[in-house]
Amino acid sequence: MGHSIFDRIRAAEGTVLDRPTFHADSDREEERLDGGAVWKLERAQYFNELDDPAWDAFVAGDWTRVLRTFAGERDWIREDVARYTDRGLEFRRLRIVEDPPSAYLQWESHSHRIFEECGHRIRALAAAEVADLESPTTLPELMVYGKRVLYQVRYDEAWTPIGAKRVDDSELVAEAARAIGELWERSEPFQDYFRRAIAPLPTPTMEGGGAQ
Repeated sequence: MGHSIFDRIRAAEGTVLDRPTFHADSDREEERLDGGAVWKLERAQYFNELDDPAWDAFVAGDWTRVLRTFAGERDWIREDVARYTDRGLEFRRLRIVEDPPSAYLQWESHSHRIFEECGHRIRALAAAEVADLESPTTLPELMVYGKRVLYQVRYDEAWTPIGAKRVDDSELVAEAARAIGELWERSEPFQDYFRRAIAPLPTPTMEGGGAQ
């Protein structure tokens, strides 16, 4: 596979979209899909979440409210899975994980566990498994819609989402889907990762003003 595909994505020309435009644009691309997979590759071990009640609860130090909020999302997650299934689509999220897990990753993992229980396909892959692809920088955060378009998600210095770069090079998009798929085959079901690496840990807390 080599790491050139991810370098080429970073270097590729594309249309830079702000956050609201990115969300609207990706929603339209999803509606255009006729079956197949939507890939999400997550690499960073911390993101500054926006407009997320469970994140607000975490920042406030209320872990009970975090878990209650995540649990309360089951119905709409199942509806989302059913919507994908009815259209012959499958959302596949590949989470790169470092050891020891950051406080953010612990928080997020409780959400991912529920998403997987409700039918979304999520797998975890140790960062050591992609080390050979990460010279000189880590893998990009990606969304790949079928074989037509991909988005390299963009963040500011605090890892707050600010939009994405849209890439329409069909050859590059197909290679990206294939590369993520190869990593997917080397990964483990998220429930297995959660039981092994997350469940035994104490409740995470914000550290120094951020869940790093």
